Amino acid sequence: MYSKEQLIEKLNLEKHPEGGYFKETYRSEITIPGSSLPLEFESARSVSTCIYFMLTSDEFSAFHKVNQDEAWHFYTGDTISLHMISPEGYYSNIKIGSDFSSDETPQFIVPAQHWFAAEIENNEGFALVGCTVAPGFDFNDFELAERKQLQKKFPNHSKIISKFTR
Repeated sequence: MYSKEQLIEKLNLEKHPEGGYFKETYRSEITIPGSSLPLEFESARSVSTCIYFMLTSDEFSAFHKVNQDEAWHFYTGDTISLHMISPEGYYSNIKIGSDFSSDETPQFIVPAQHWFAAEIENNEGFALVGCTVAPGFDFNDFELAERKQLQKKFPNHSKIISKFTR
């Protein structure tokens, strides 16, 4: 098994603004015109995009949301604890990993417009996943949470929001 440092180098991963590391691995050449997309999309998008995403135990993926459904595919490493808050304010926690006897799932879809954050459960670990979105990702679709604003919107989740915002 590779170390996190070896995987970062081998896969040419870069720091991600939400935390962790990433590398775009696919961007469809087929595009969808902006006029054919819902209003939250400001312009044309690729049909689909994929990234590698590595999360390490020394950081977290901060609360953020995107305009697309986002599929997470577990590849290797330790369990990811994914925290979600729906637009209506419902909190849920999903375990992404390969320990099926502990109800972990190797694949999970985060619905569009849900706030989500993630952490590694093992204090010395990391996980490598793939994330796929359709229509394709554009940083114009990405919103990193501002702590006080998100806490004001969801005061009953203030503690978890504080833990996973910068």
